Amino acid sequence: MAQGSDSNDTSYKSPSPGSRPSSSDDAKKVMRREKNRIAAQKSRMRQTQKADTLHLESENLEKENAALRKEVKQLTEEAKYLTTMLSSHEPLCSGLTPQTPDLLYPPHHSSYHQHIAVPHYQH
Repeated sequence: MAQGSDSNDTSYKSPSPGSRPSSSDDAKKVMRREKNRIAAQKSRMRQTQKADTLHLESENLEKENAALRKEVKQLTEEAKYLTTMLSSHEPLCSGLTPQTPDLLYPPHHSSYHQHIAVPHYQH
């Protein structure tokens, strides 16, 4: 392997302007990089976990949607069937004869209402 081709090799340090950093500065830099690497790894894991959760939720919602559509179709067919059955039964049933308005509404008594004087305006 050619020297300098390994991207993980940290032995080569570019000279910084000014004075040479001390070994404690190098150690701090290495620690900061390691912390950053771990934080980035955790972030990627959280992002992957969130994507997996959303994917599962999407699949579950699609299944639920399909089941609800199937139920709507069955209920619609049942309603059509019951409407047809009712329509064919109505002419035969004596209990469904049309009622006269007198039976639907009680007779009107003037004592139920208070009479309010309404002013008449002249034009």
